[in-house]
Amino acid sequence: MLTGILAAGCTVGPDYARPDVEAPEKYRFLDTQANELANTQWWQQFQDPVLDELIRVALSDNFDVRIAAARVEELYGNYGVTRSGKFPQVGAEAAVGSSRTPPDPSIDTIRIDAFASWEIDLFGRLRRLTEASRADLLASEEGRRFAVLTLVSAVASTYITLLGVDAQLDIARRTLVSREKAMNIFIARNRRGATSEFELSQSRSEYAVTKATIPPLEQAQVQIENTLALLLGRNPGPIPRTKKIGELGLPVVPAGLPSEILERRPDIKQAEFNLIAANARIGAAKAQYYPSISLTGLYGTLSTSLDGLFKKPAELYSYGAGAVAPIFTGGAIAGQVKASEARQQQSLLAYQRSIRAAFSDVENALIASVKTREALAAQQERVDAMREYARLANLRYDNGYSGYIEVLDAERGLFAAELDYTVAKGNTYFALVDIYKSMGGGWVVDAAALSAQPRVDLTQEPKVFP
Repeated sequence: MLTGILAAGCTVGPDYARPDVEAPEKYRFLDTQANELANTQWWQQFQDPVLDELIRVALSDNFDVRIAAARVEELYGNYGVTRSGKFPQVGAEAAVGSSRTPPDPSIDTIRIDAFASWEIDLFGRLRRLTEASRADLLASEEGRRFAVLTLVSAVASTYITLLGVDAQLDIARRTLVSREKAMNIFIARNRRGATSEFELSQSRSEYAVTKATIPPLEQAQVQIENTLALLLGRNPGPIPRTKKIGELGLPVVPAGLPSEILERRPDIKQAEFNLIAANARIGAAKAQYYPSISLTGLYGTLSTSLDGLFKKPAELYSYGAGAVAPIFTGGAIAGQVKASEARQQQSLLAYQRSIRAAFSDVENALIASVKTREALAAQQERVDAMREYARLANLRYDNGYSGYIEVLDAERGLFAAELDYTVAKGNTYFALVDIYKSMGGGWVVDAAALSAQPRVDLTQEPKVFP
């Protein structure tokens, strides 16, 4: 009879089906040199061992990734708790007591019981809750992987920013030395009456302007180092580096079809698992409309002495089956169903939004990769032109064909061009980091395997027995 009841059971609520997604057929901006490199540890293409080590340390010690790993452990525990409802619950109880009802003498009793209960999941409430709990667990694992993706990208971008500030600081300090020499020459000439106070004031002003650019860059340098230290899970402190920004390798742009983004991005996978969980909870809510059937049993022994505890007359037992069905709940169940359906709709919209955002991220990163390299080439032309302009301006001034204002204008333009070129160089690297971040790929799985791990095996179901 029990087998027949269980076989007749059903799981109420909607079964999950992945929503249709309208993906672009191709990206508007493609790199003609694109290669399939999204499944490699792309940061190694920068050819900087220091960056490789920083990412290794960050994966191991970063607080956000470790928190995400602990979150996975929490959801694994919750999954075990929810899944346990599908199995019989068995327990034992022992009690020693004494009672007296006047005028009778007091009676000492000893009792030992074993009891069991089992809710028959006839309409799938427990199955739906277990399905939702497992989806929550898998979503948390994808959340951990997304934390890894974000961390690797943040470490690489922050390190590139630091090298960029280093380069700007080198340019500013080198320019300051040059301007100081020029100012000293003008001071000496002015003392001999060979140059005017006007030209000397111009030289001093340009020296002061250059000097004023250094403190903000030094401040930024320290602050970026501290930001990077925090990403590494360390106290604030200096960050080693052995290469300059111009010495970094240039990673190749990975290729991929728009539809592949759905399988690569952990945040999209996380959103889909959240949708699966919300969908399952609709069924759990609807199952409350139907009866809940439970089997219970108890076996024990009761005696006034240890000697008689396990003798036949001391035995006691009970068993039975019960059903609980709602008749009138004042709309409580209907409200829960409505709320669960609304949460499922929210999760669906969040999933669709995450997909659209992913396509947009890739498009933005691809166009940035193309245009930042075009801008870098233009900045290089500007630097070359300004260097020639400065050389000719100094030559004209030395030969008396122009005033010093022309030299200052040329040197001011060269200083700005060199700083802007450094920024443009950094932007080309940022764009490549953003491409790998937006496309995801197998590298996320590899990096997640190198990061702080949850202390659970997600390939194994939680233990039923201790």
